[in-house]
Amino acid sequence: MFYRENGQFKTSYRADQQIFPITQDRIAILALLVVAFVVVPSLASDYMFRAIFIPFLIFSLAAVGVNILVGYCGQISLGSGAFMAVGAYAAYNFFVRIEGMPLVVALILGGVSSMLFGIVFGLPSLRVKGLYLAVATLAAQFFADWMFLRIQWFTNYSPSGSVSVSNLQVFGFSLESPFAKYMFCLVLLAVIALLAKNLVRGAVGREWMAIRDMDVAAAVIGIRPMFAKLSAFAVSSFIVGVAGALWAFIYLGAWEPAAFSVDQSFKLLFMVIIGGMGSIMGSFFGAAFIVVLPIFLNQFLPALASVLGIEISTAGVSHAELMIFGGLIVWFLIVEPHGLAKLWSIAKQKLRLWPFPH
Repeated sequence: MFYRENGQFKTSYRADQQIFPITQDRIAILALLVVAFVVVPSLASDYMFRAIFIPFLIFSLAAVGVNILVGYCGQISLGSGAFMAVGAYAAYNFFVRIEGMPLVVALILGGVSSMLFGIVFGLPSLRVKGLYLAVATLAAQFFADWMFLRIQWFTNYSPSGSVSVSNLQVFGFSLESPFAKYMFCLVLLAVIALLAKNLVRGAVGREWMAIRDMDVAAAVIGIRPMFAKLSAFAVSSFIVGVAGALWAFIYLGAWEPAAFSVDQSFKLLFMVIIGGMGSIMGSFFGAAFIVVLPIFLNQFLPALASVLGIEISTAGVSHAELMIFGGLIVWFLIVEPHGLAKLWSIAKQKLRLWPFPH
């Protein structure tokens, strides 16, 4: 009744091929953008910006990049943390070594450096697949950890090995406040997510999905596996590299190589699996699950223990949080292996028929 497209006739190919062909979807997206750009900044506190919204935006951007490689092209990657690290350190070196370097340009150059790094470690995908490709991309993670820890040039010869940035500005506007950081990340996420959505809907995206479904059949019909796989690695690494630069510049401010460990790679892969592979919307769902759930459990478990009269230490809360978090991940994978995006799609299909049974 509320989500039917009865009477919404398409009179051109352009109208039929738009991103949101249903009017209700366009209204919902506009309302969501109004909430993100207007309502959240007016109601959220500095703590919510720092602890929830800014990490969610950056992880969503990184998950979009990983989803292009894993979800759309079917190339398993365990080196996303390395691509984030390359983007962060490359942007840092461009920013501090070139006087007057604009922040946006430094972020883009960091993404380009990560793209080149991803193409190099994406070359094994031309010969191996599956578990062997996952191990090959995991090598990128260990190589990046060693490189940024041992080669002091990348850290500008910092004695402690950690680097930091300050006095960030974009077009003359300071990015020191949590509100400014949130708006900057939100604008970048909206632009890159829109570009990624259009890319996966085009010819390149169809080539990626053909390689994912059956690469031999794709090659038979004229799709070039080398171009498709390396382009997926390039686009994915660029987006993940920009997200890594944002994570370092905007969220951390000061960081060391441990900030982009293998745990970060697994976390991004979990976001894609839980949110839904092959879905841009699923990247947002997965990032929200990974970011919000630990904070909720950290607040909920002590309150529950006090109500039940149970004494629980901080370490006990941390262990229980990991156990519940892991159990929920397994439960989601069993109940809906296609991720939260699939549940969202099923709900939309049911709304098209409601309140009638068929």
